[in-house]
Amino acid sequence: MQHTPTTDRFEVALGSEESAYALETRNLNIYYGDSRAVNELSMGFDRRKVTAIIGPSGCGKSTALRSFNRMNELIASARTEGEVLFHGVNVYDPGVDPVQVRRWIGMVFQKPNPFSKSIHENIAWGARINGYTGDFDELVEDSLKRVALWDEVKDKLKESAYALSGGQQQRLCIARAVALKPEILLMDEPTSALDPISTAKIEDLLDELKKQYTIIIVTHNMQQAGRVSDRTAFMLLGDLVEYADTKELFFNPRDERTENYISGRFG
Repeated sequence: MQHTPTTDRFEVALGSEESAYALETRNLNIYYGDSRAVNELSMGFDRRKVTAIIGPSGCGKSTALRSFNRMNELIASARTEGEVLFHGVNVYDPGVDPVQVRRWIGMVFQKPNPFSKSIHENIAWGARINGYTGDFDELVEDSLKRVALWDEVKDKLKESAYALSGGQQQRLCIARAVALKPEILLMDEPTSALDPISTAKIEDLLDELKKQYTIIIVTHNMQQAGRVSDRTAFMLLGDLVEYADTKELFFNPRDERTENYISGRFG
């Protein structure tokens, strides 16, 4: 099943304007009540690349990530100002449906969160409620193959997803996101709850997935950022301090705060 990202299924409100980036933020401010967690964030994410966002706890990186597909709106005290541009349209414009946004900009969370259903239904049900009407068996197989899980579960598709290991559950959650045919995958510390072997499998998977998807990953693990990402952004106290190619940022940082963080002087 060939995956070809288009905007045909996206609502007319999102238009089809091409941008230099898969996703771009302009002067993005995010508040929790009166407290500002992200300050004037402006950055662009390259297509079919892995971008890592690093920084100490509380720096705003996960808050920023959740804003890219309007997940912060599920938090009562959260408020967003500025623009998040997808195909040239601000996803926060009044005419844009957040459900459609999350269909095209998928999310994988820190802890695996499979549905309390069979392995097959974890993928089929999510696609079904989002309007998919094709061959579900084919969709399930294709999605599981994309995350290198098919061979491990093809004889267990009717079993509960909870019977899988933590690493397998996380790959199942990635498969569930992939089944909706997104253009962008957001990953919020997707391996922090996993063992080293499962972590390595997810990292290997990212290298394959970026051939078809734009991936933005938040990680506390600087070594992981160095292994998996093409570009890295360093955030501190809600500010974007530095954003560059990963090797450049790690080996030749331009900002003293970046150098102090990656050298372990704080954080």
